[in-house]
Amino acid sequence: MSKLDGKVAIVTGAAQGIGAAYAKALAEEGAKVALVDILDGTATAARIASEVPGADVATFECDISDEAASLKLIDDVVEKLGGLHILINNAAVFGNLQPQPFDEIDIDLWDRVQAVNVRGMLLMCRAAVKVFRAQKYGKIVNVGSDTILKGVPFMLHYVTSKGGVYAMTRCLANELGGDNICINTLAPGLTMSEAVLAWPSDADGDKKMVVNARALQREQVPDDLTGACVFLSSPDSDFMTGQYVAVNGGDCFS
Repeated sequence: MSKLDGKVAIVTGAAQGIGAAYAKALAEEGAKVALVDILDGTATAARIASEVPGADVATFECDISDEAASLKLIDDVVEKLGGLHILINNAAVFGNLQPQPFDEIDIDLWDRVQAVNVRGMLLMCRAAVKVFRAQKYGKIVNVGSDTILKGVPFMLHYVTSKGGVYAMTRCLANELGGDNICINTLAPGLTMSEAVLAWPSDADGDKKMVVNARALQREQVPDDLTGACVFLSSPDSDFMTGQYVAVNGGDCFS
């Protein structure tokens, strides 16, 4: 029996990159998976269905920073897939952000990063908890970043948003524990997703610096994160909540 048989999971930001890897890993463990994104995830869903025998995956387009849209999304997923037990809050603004001094960051851009990375995560938690509380069970994995412990310069909009993710996780663990809902932060290091691989060549030095700071000195790939994602989504972690789980090759700064 697979670890997630009978479970239904939502993965936000799942049309590509790390989110797609999370979705595939959950499907491999028997979960029905809703791929949620502002982009069309049809091709990703078809690929997962072809690579994972018996996979039950569906796509939903949604702007998670919109409250009405997030509430409707939960209803649509429950109706289509028959329930909801796991929420992977992965969607975020990151790959296209340009490093710049904090006092030069456009305020509209700052607001957009916070709207998706923090507000969107909050709205998804609020919407999903309506289902989780009724059934006295739920798993939430908030995808954070190891940058919050490093104080990475010139990315204040992103790093601040991910600091908010961890703070949210800690607070909600205390609020939701009585309903048997577990919520944890999964914090990747710099991962070679499609967006990161598309960075200009002048960022190669930054990538090398990150690798050199790791105990395991190689580039991180999306599949490095899937084991932890499945663990935090499964009954194996039923007595674990409010935690920060860094998966970054043993970066010495975090």
